[in-house]
Amino acid sequence: MDVLFVEYPKCSTCQKAKKWLEEKGVSYEDRHIKEQPPTEEELRMWHERSGMDIKRFFNTSGLLYKELQLKDKLPDMSLEEKYRLLATDGMLVKRPILVTKQQVLTGFREAEWEAALLG
Repeated sequence: MDVLFVEYPKCSTCQKAKKWLEEKGVSYEDRHIKEQPPTEEELRMWHERSGMDIKRFFNTSGLLYKELQLKDKLPDMSLEEKYRLLATDGMLVKRPILVTKQQVLTGFREAEWEAALLG
């Protein structure tokens, strides 16, 4: 199975998710979100594949999200503007992100990951 694991290594949730992947024997490609932030095209594709609201792709608890006052600004932005904004800095993006051929998950919820990877 082709699995992309997009993470910020200092993030405790990412560390927990990575440990879970390793315990389950899931092989994956690891990508550092700050060093290689998702592109607009990737974000568009992942969002469409996920079936989730675009807001689930924003790191709403992050410092940058708060600094930019995105809680107030996002409702007035177009979807294209949101993709563009997310692509400017990996720290704006919710993590970890799990990308498979079938789906995309943001954040780490063990039951969701179990269903996605181990069926």
